[in-house]
Amino acid sequence: MPARSFEDVEIWKRAHAWVLKIYRLSENFPKHELFGLTSQLRRAAVSVPANFAEGFKKLGKADKLRFYNIAQGSLEECRYYFILARDLNYGEVRELQKDAEVISKMLDSYMRMIVKDK
Repeated sequence: MPARSFEDVEIWKRAHAWVLKIYRLSENFPKHELFGLTSQLRRAAVSVPANFAEGFKKLGKADKLRFYNIAQGSLEECRYYFILARDLNYGEVRELQKDAEVISKMLDSYMRMIVKDK
């Protein structure tokens, strides 16, 4: 049975749970990072499930793939912010990095399926 809503898709569910973990981690960042790393990381993270949701409703393959590709770009942006947070000793990011890898692979697979679908 095909998904009726973006909320039915496992990629979105995992990405949303990942964003919640990022919010919890970034609550502990120093206050002077509120408008820096905290804001940037959260913005990029939220972009992943948000762009997936927007792409889900698009009718054309090209439109869908464009939004899913934006989600991939935001994932990569988060990967850098995880490195920065780790190097600044702002918290443990290994689990978030692993989650990002899983979500990225799922998104890649989903996009390949769309490309192959006739």
